[in-house]
Amino acid sequence: LHLEPYEAYFVIFKDKAPGTTFILPKTTETEVLKIDGAWKVSFQDGRGAPASASFDHLQSWTDNPDTGIKYFSGTATYRTTFEVTKLPAASTTVIDLGDVKNLAEVFVNGKSMGITWKKPFRLKLTALKAGTNTLEIKVTNLWVNRLIGDQQPGTTHKITYTTMPFYQAESPLLPSGLLGPVRIFKNMWHTSPN
Repeated sequence: LHLEPYEAYFVIFKDKAPGTTFILPKTTETEVLKIDGAWKVSFQDGRGAPASASFDHLQSWTDNPDTGIKYFSGTATYRTTFEVTKLPAASTTVIDLGDVKNLAEVFVNGKSMGITWKKPFRLKLTALKAGTNTLEIKVTNLWVNRLIGDQQPGTTHKITYTTMPFYQAESPLLPSGLLGPVRIFKNMWHTSPN
C-alpha cells in the first residue's frame, strides 16, 4: 500500500484468506489539468474582510495589501470555472489542492466532493462533466490572524474577544487560504500479471 505522510488504512480480515499474498493492481497517475488564473473569492460576513475580491493568482491572505483580507479569519469561498474536453475512461479522477491553510470543502458543479483537512489535500471528483465545470472551494483558517489584526495600532472595531492577549500586534501571521497549485489527476489501474 502506498501511504502519503500521516495517511492510514484499516485492513480488515473477515474470512479465512484464500492465499498468503495479494497483489494490488499497479496504478499510474497523470495530470489532466492545472487550474490557473483568476479566482473570485467571497469572504464570510462580519469578519472584517470585504464581501468579495478577485485574486489574479493563489496566494496567502496574509500577502494581500487589504488589511481586511490580511487579518481575516473564518471561511472564504473561491470560485472559478474550467474546461474538460473529455472525461478520462476507466479511471478515478481526483483534485489536488496543493497546500491549504487549514481546511477545505470542494464543490464541483454544485455537488460536494467532501472535506479535506490534512496533506495530501485530495478528493475524488464524482461530479465532473465534459465541457464547462464550476469549482467552489470553501477554505477555513485559524483564528490567529484575526487576533493579531485586532491588536494593530489604531484598531477601533475589534472582531474577537479574549480574556488573555495571547497574540500581540507584532506576532507573526500564519499563512492562510488556498495556496495551491490546484490540479486534476487521473489514476489508472493496471491488472497484475499474477
